[in-house]
Amino acid sequence: MARTKEFDPDAVLRSALELFWERGYEATSMADLVQHLGIGRASIYATYGNKRDLYLKALDRYGELHCTPLTRELSEPGPALPAVRAVVRRFAAEAADDTCRARGCLVTNTAAELAPHDRDAAHRVELSWTNLETLLHSALLRAQAQGELPKERDPRALARMLLVLLQGLRVVGKASSDPARVRDAAEQALTLLD
Repeated sequence: MARTKEFDPDAVLRSALELFWERGYEATSMADLVQHLGIGRASIYATYGNKRDLYLKALDRYGELHCTPLTRELSEPGPALPAVRAVVRRFAAEAADDTCRARGCLVTNTAAELAPHDRDAAHRVELSWTNLETLLHSALLRAQAQGELPKERDPRALARMLLVLLQGLRVVGKASSDPARVRDAAEQALTLLD
């Protein structure tokens, strides 16, 4: 008869996500995971696979946790541009906030640390970015249809610019000690929506 797990796999995955988010992939050893998660190495391998498999599962979970609120925020009925502006300003505020900026964004961190040499990590990063771009594009199309965004603006190009801006805010926010740098960049980018 199969043995039942003596831990909650979802709770352990979220705990692994937090550790990887705080330290990064390379700086997190299996010994760190065993200690932080409070389960044995054999249980980690049996449930999640190796360290890389666990990281990719944690990255998937991160996407699930962070995508749903963003989808809701950018898909609300009514005026769309205020929602787009709010998302950009929130990303800038988080990038400038000392409690958030040290960890940054797990997707952005993965893009910098693993994507150049790990095809599966790069694929997940690309999916996340495509999703964000699509959400922004849809909101900007709605804004244009509702007369909020001038007809001569290109919603796809604006969505791509905002995607790159949001990822850049995360990177600069991690390293910069000047919060005005990310806030000013966000506000300047938002003038393109007028």
